Amino acid sequence: MTGRRILVTGGAGFIGSHLVDGLLAGGQSVCVIDNESTGSRSNVATAADFVPGDVRSDDDLKKAFDPVPDAGFHVAGQASIKLSFADPMEDLGVNVGGTIKVLEKCIENKVPRLVFAGSMTVYGNPVRVPTPEDEPPAPVSFYGTTKYAAECYVHLTGARTDLDPGLSVSCLRMFNVFGPRQSLSNPYQGVLAIFLGNLLRGEPIRIDGDGEQSRDFVFIDDVVRAWIACLDEPKSIGAILNLGSGTPTTINALCDAVLHQFGHTRSTFPVTKGDLQQGDVRSSAADITAIGEILDWAPRVDLWEGLRRTVEWARRSAAHAT
Repeated sequence: MTGRRILVTGGAGFIGSHLVDGLLAGGQSVCVIDNESTGSRSNVATAADFVPGDVRSDDDLKKAFDPVPDAGFHVAGQASIKLSFADPMEDLGVNVGGTIKVLEKCIENKVPRLVFAGSMTVYGNPVRVPTPEDEPPAPVSFYGTTKYAAECYVHLTGARTDLDPGLSVSCLRMFNVFGPRQSLSNPYQGVLAIFLGNLLRGEPIRIDGDGEQSRDFVFIDDVVRAWIACLDEPKSIGAILNLGSGTPTTINALCDAVLHQFGHTRSTFPVTKGDLQQGDVRSSAADITAIGEILDWAPRVDLWEGLRRTVEWARRSAAHAT
């Protein structure tokens, strides 16, 4: 269905700005609210309306909900495990308080549909890897804890029977999303972006622990396809769906792949060792059976092709910055 107005919170960030592009390409109109704490208005397509603001602010949200959207993508959040330990009240305020504010505005304005950006960090160190959605949540970071709490608020709101009309909700638990527009200078970004930034600046790559911990890297274009498919799929209402590639990759393998993209090996570029960080998990990979069945979705871009595209973008960005 085209011609609707979709609100994207956090739409100036890495993931949010790509969702904006995908929605616009599909014939929707888009409003973005973002405080640019980690994103940038320059990421936002000029065809989208932009509200500079914070999802914790009633006044800012009032502007974003005028005119009332037909649906919302709630992507805004504090996304750093490290920062969640450094400032847990900020993490709680943004991820839980901000989510509650968005839910309240949806109810107040009778918005019928909301898709929420969940996180694989709710699983902590899961028993089953790849991990299905029925794995009991056991976060090992404050970030994972606040994302799980926010997810609960979203789904309990969706289950309310006292609302008329009700709010149809879905949660996409995203794994390690990567691709163009990731910040290459923010030390709190994901490990792949950190490695790319290290190489572009000629700085040593640091691998924490033994490097055999695994992550599930999913390319941004595949993530956008899943979100847009979720918006109009009735079977996704009330669902929690993993959004990953389904393939685990060790940090050692990732390091070697990134080095290869730049024509290096560990013998030609410095790679150092560091201590594991608070909140790190050993193994992470998504069981993507459910999302495949419900959304008829599967990843199309593997890590190596996605890495090639991301490195091309990173080199262009670095060249333009000089």
